[in-house]
Amino acid sequence: MALKIRLSRGGTKKRPFYKIVVAEALSPRDGKFVERLGSYNPMVAKDHAERLVLNVERAKYWISKGAQPTLRVAKMLSSDGLVKAPVIRDQPIKSAPGKKRKERDADAAEKLSSADATVEEAPVAEAPSEEVAVADAPVEEAPAAEAPSEEAAVADVPVEEAPAAEAPSEEAAVADVPVEEGPADKTPTEGDKKE
Repeated sequence: MALKIRLSRGGTKKRPFYKIVVAEALSPRDGKFVERLGSYNPMVAKDHAERLVLNVERAKYWISKGAQPTLRVAKMLSSDGLVKAPVIRDQPIKSAPGKKRKERDADAAEKLSSADATVEEAPVAEAPSEEVAVADAPVEEAPAAEAPSEEAAVADVPVEEAPAAEAPSEEAAVADVPVEEGPADKTPTEGDKKE
C-alpha cells in the first residue's frame, strides 16, 4: 500500500479550502483518506496563523512509515523542516530545448565567438590622434548665421493657382467612338445559313 501526503480540496467554487491528508496513492483526490494531518487555506493572508495548520508529530510519523509528500505538500512541510525543499523549476523539463536545438545554439555561439576573435586579432595601425591637436588649438566661436524659418520662406513665395484641367468624361469618350458592325459581331440567322 503506497501512501501519499497530499491535499484534498473542499470549499466552494472560487473559494478553495484544502485538508492535508494521508491517503492511498490510487484513491481519488477528494475520496477516502487514512488520516487528516492539517489544513491549508489559501484565501487568508500569508502571515495569518490559520493559513497552514499542521500536526507536525503525525506528519513525521507518516514520513517515517514511507508516505511520500506531493510537490506542494513537500513545499509546505519544508517550511517546518520536515523534508528537504523540492526543486521547482521555472521551465519544466518537457519544454526544455532538445538535443539538436542545443547543438545548433552551441554552433551559432561558436561562430559568433570565432568571428569576434578574428576582429580582435586584426592589428589596427594607430594614427596620431586628432583629438589631442584639436584640444590644444584655441576655440573660436563663429557668429551663428540665422537661417530663415520655413514659415517665413513659405509666406514669401507667391501661390499661383493653375487652372484645373478638365478630364473628358467617360460618356463623352464613348459617344465619340464610332461603332462598326463587322462579320464577327453578327450572330448567324436562318437566312445566313442558306447562303
